[in-house]
Amino acid sequence: MILGIESSCDETAAAVVTRDGRVRSDVVHSQVSLHAEHGGVVPELASRDHLRNIGPVVASALDRAGIRLADVDGIAVTHRPGLVGALLVGVQAAKGLAWASGKPLYGVDHLMGHILSIFLVRGDPAMAPPMPAFPFVALLVSGGHTALYRVDAPSADRITELGATRDDAAGEAFDKVGKLLGLGYPGGPRIEALAREGDPLAIPLTSPMARKDSLEFSFSGLKTQVATWVAREGVPSGQRLVDLCASFQATATQTLAKKLVRAAEREGVSRVVIGGGVAANRELRERVRTLAAKHGLEAFVPELASCTDNAAMIAYVGALRAADGPGDGWDLVATSATVLPRSTRKGRGMR
Repeated sequence: MILGIESSCDETAAAVVTRDGRVRSDVVHSQVSLHAEHGGVVPELASRDHLRNIGPVVASALDRAGIRLADVDGIAVTHRPGLVGALLVGVQAAKGLAWASGKPLYGVDHLMGHILSIFLVRGDPAMAPPMPAFPFVALLVSGGHTALYRVDAPSADRITELGATRDDAAGEAFDKVGKLLGLGYPGGPRIEALAREGDPLAIPLTSPMARKDSLEFSFSGLKTQVATWVAREGVPSGQRLVDLCASFQATATQTLAKKLVRAAEREGVSRVVIGGGVAANRELRERVRTLAAKHGLEAFVPELASCTDNAAMIAYVGALRAADGPGDGWDLVATSATVLPRSTRKGRGMR
């Protein structure tokens, strides 16, 4: 059993997970209400809130799992990428717990957690959905990251980036459009809720980077299309608001689903996986399932609780590391850089 700790952005989380992915406990303290009045995450406020809550959250995770700290086999913690000040809180807490208990320490890449969250088993294992075999193509889509990866094994050196966003991440675009429309923070869930009542064809928007030879993304232009429409028509209300939300969401999710399937076909891989906070978007989940089936691919979609930032995915990656070798030393540092190799260049122009 591994105790996992996550504090990369605005959720303070702790979980206990076994190597086979069984989630014994998963506790998440959200900071959404803290940051809502500012329209986005304020790093200093996030760090202070992590400091206040890391102890109680860890204690609650152990209590819900019915164990003591002495019962775990190791402690895993997100140490990259993320807000460095926020990461530091989790890393220092994990180091203190590992030193006090004599347990090994495992630093985990947050993106690895999202990619492998599909293997988490919540509830009765007998009722768990099928798990993907390797290799598969994964779409990691969240507020800070949007990228396609070929995953040949659950280790960083066997994961290859196929394409990523050149500017805004998809979740970032959802939140910025939500703010533009006066929907508050976070904008993604509000846009999704309103889009259910709208007509996605009512307000035509152009799909970003729609070239069939590219697996890269760009959501800044789509956001700008909405901003231009609002500047011309004014902030909409009523049916026009839900139509605009539906049109924006449909354009974004179509782009994500098409490029995921295109990547799998290009790689000759028959399985696709999604992960990250935007993977909780129901329209995206349905589009991926439908388009994958149309092209003869298997689609694997994590449970909603496994999509947003959580410590269960961190504990699971830590459990895999624990099975392969020794843990990290006390020199483990927090950093904003991912361990996964990157090939996509930010900005305009040829790669």
